[in-house]
Amino acid sequence: MYMSKRIILASMSPRRAALLNQAGIKYETVKVDHEEQPPAAGEPPAEYALKAAEEKLKAAMSNGNAADGVIICADTVVALDGEIFGKPADVADAQRMLRALGGREHQVHTGVAMGERGGPETSFVETTEVRFIPLTDDMIDAYIGSGEPFDKAGAYGIQERASVFVSGVSGCYANVVGLPVSGVARRLREIFNINIDDFWRRP
Repeated sequence: MYMSKRIILASMSPRRAALLNQAGIKYETVKVDHEEQPPAAGEPPAEYALKAAEEKLKAAMSNGNAADGVIICADTVVALDGEIFGKPADVADAQRMLRALGGREHQVHTGVAMGERGGPETSFVETTEVRFIPLTDDMIDAYIGSGEPFDKAGAYGIQERASVFVSGVSGCYANVVGLPVSGVARRLREIFNINIDDFWRRP
């Protein structure tokens, strides 16, 4: 039977919304005012992603629009040799990141925090390994010129033009886009009693 709980995506990311849409998950979106804190010196990237997601969930819980629903918050970071690559500040920063990633394998960590006000909460980190082909300066400059890198961790979007940079992915592809949908769906079922296939049967 379809469970009537609301699912609330506390994110304005069009990529996370697209992933839920593709999975046939019915949800609502709310904007949460939350100022992300930079990572502490030496903080492991996966731990930072998880902490950031949990802080977003705390902020979302205080949002009246997110009452009476299961809230999903997420934070994605790209990491190379333990260094966190967030969204590039400018062209030079995007160039630096892409040059570092070229020809190398890096990690994409997404921290996910989920909870109901007055109900259960859970959080987890999903990690995916991504390998890039060697990148020339011309490729990097042309990609930056497209404008795609500036709102994305690591200065690239695997689902867009940067797909041509990728020679291999080990782990959850959706995680690299911004949300490990399979892990989210499993926890919705096991912790919040929401079966995703019920959405598919709903008229």
